[in-house]
Amino acid sequence: MNSGSSARVGFVGLGVMGQPMALNLARGGVDLVVWNRTATRCDPVVAQGATMAATPAEVFATTPATVVMLSDEAAVDTVLERVRRGFARMVNDRTVIMMGTNAPAYSQALESDVIAAGGTYVEAPVSGSRGPAETGDLVAMLAGRDAGVLDRVRALIVPMVRHAVVCGPVPAASATKLVVNAYMITMVSGLVEAMHLADRSDLDRRLVAEVLLGGPLASPLLRAKLDKLLAEDYAVQAAVVDVAKNTGLITHAARSVEAATPLADECDRLYREAVDLGHGDADMLAVIAALRARHVRTSVEPA
Repeated sequence: MNSGSSARVGFVGLGVMGQPMALNLARGGVDLVVWNRTATRCDPVVAQGATMAATPAEVFATTPATVVMLSDEAAVDTVLERVRRGFARMVNDRTVIMMGTNAPAYSQALESDVIAAGGTYVEAPVSGSRGPAETGDLVAMLAGRDAGVLDRVRALIVPMVRHAVVCGPVPAASATKLVVNAYMITMVSGLVEAMHLADRSDLDRRLVAEVLLGGPLASPLLRAKLDKLLAEDYAVQAAVVDVAKNTGLITHAARSVEAATPLADECDRLYREAVDLGHGDADMLAVIAALRARHVRTSVEPA
C-alpha cells in the first residue's frame, strides 16, 4: 500500500454504511475509485470527485489499496472472484482493507488466500450505524501482520472514523467487532423491550424517555434510539436483516469458543422472527413487531 493522501484508493460496496463512508473519504481529499452492484449508489460519491469503475476488477487494477464494504461473506467471495482465477490477479500486490463484518474464521481464511496470491490483508471493521457513518464518528478495529501497513490504513481511514484501535493479528479485529456488537444489540434490544412493556402498561413513552435520559443511562446512542422510538421512525440506521446476520455470527463464534451467550441467543431468535414478519429492511428498532407478535401468540394460547 502506497503512503500519502494522494495515492488512489478503491472502495467496493456503497450500501447503507459504505456510501456515507466513501463520501467522507472523498470529501477528505482521497482520490477514490468506486464500484457498487447498483451503479446509481455511486452517483453522490462521483459528485464529490470519485471515479466510477465498471467492475470490481477495474477498481483493483487501478488502485494499490481497496476498501471492501460488502453485505456478507458470499458477496465478498463473488465480488473478489475468490473461487476463480480472477482473485489472484485482483489482489496480487494489492492491499485489501476489509471493513465489513465477517466471521473470524472466514476473515482468517481470506487473509491466507490474499497473502498466498501476493497481496496484503487488513481487517478494519467499524462500530456504528448509518448516523455515525455520515458524521465520521465510527470506531474502527484494525488487525493485520504488517505494522507499517496498519499505520497507513489507520491514516487513510481518518475521515471516516472518530477513533481506531489496533487489535493485533487477524482475526482479532473481527472477533472484537462481534464482542462489541453483542453488547450493542442486547442493549438496544433491551430498550425496545422496555418500551414494549411501557406500551402494554399504558405509560407515556415521552415520560419514560425523560427518566432514562435524566439519569446514568443517558448516552448519545440512547438519545438517538429514543428519538426514533418516540417518532416510530423505522428508517434504516442498522437494518433488522443485518442485525440478524450479526446475531448469527455472534452466536456461532460463541459456540466455537464455548462461551455462554443467552442474551445474544434470544436476540438471534427475535431478529429472525422480525425478518420473517417482513421487517428485514426496517431499522433494528422494528424488532418491536416481533415482541408484539409474541404477545399475540401468547394471549391466544389455551390455558
